[in-house]
Amino acid sequence: MSFLGSIGRSMTRAQRGPKRSPSASSTTSPIDTVPPGSALVAPPPPAQKPLYLSSPFVDAALVKGNFKTIVMLPKYVDIMEWVAVNIYDFYTNLNEFYGTIAECCTQHSCPTMSAGSSLNYTWINQERKSVHLPAPTYIDYVMTWVQNLLDDENVFPTKSGNDFPQVFPSTIKHVYRQLLRVFAHIYHAHYPQILHLRSEPHFNSLFAHFLAFGREYELLEPKDVKGASSSPVGVGALWEKWKEMGLLEA
Repeated sequence: MSFLGSIGRSMTRAQRGPKRSPSASSTTSPIDTVPPGSALVAPPPPAQKPLYLSSPFVDAALVKGNFKTIVMLPKYVDIMEWVAVNIYDFYTNLNEFYGTIAECCTQHSCPTMSAGSSLNYTWINQERKSVHLPAPTYIDYVMTWVQNLLDDENVFPTKSGNDFPQVFPSTIKHVYRQLLRVFAHIYHAHYPQILHLRSEPHFNSLFAHFLAFGREYELLEPKDVKGASSSPVGVGALWEKWKEMGLLEA
């Protein structure tokens, strides 16, 4: 189903109580990813298989069967409304998960926004320059930016008579890409903490739901999930594994 071709209709929603990011706002905005420098170095030894790809953790989930069944547009529900509500839920749940492991994500432990053995996301600062940020700073910027969008009546209308803006689909794709990066960093750098909390079924289910929804409504591109061949996203392998297992659509 194409979400980008469904502009023009709107539907009112019940008023949502604001859920704030645990940090202050930022005036910078998220843009693209740049892999780290490509200096000539000796090839590293074979990487150990990530825990999130290992049994039994890769199988841990609250939902059995294919996630497509829970992302389908309900009858009589406007697609704009459906996407907006799900974005709010994904953001809220991811923000709460990150809050449980935030004390382990520090400038010392995570000096870059890593999402793979050779991938670090970068931020575009106010001078329009691509800069590397510590992961907690990057995530703080993302969560604050998304929260500000959710609180903006011109972007996420909650009052009767207010329509979704024409740029809503493109805005949501940008939000989705940034939330994916937060998921990717947590899996890459903090999955042991998720296991310590015994929350892997919940976190895996949230991410699988996020991926299924993003692909159903064309909010995610395969390249966003998998990355480049020279700098793959770690969770790209998890996405492929779940497709093999039948949790996600091939």
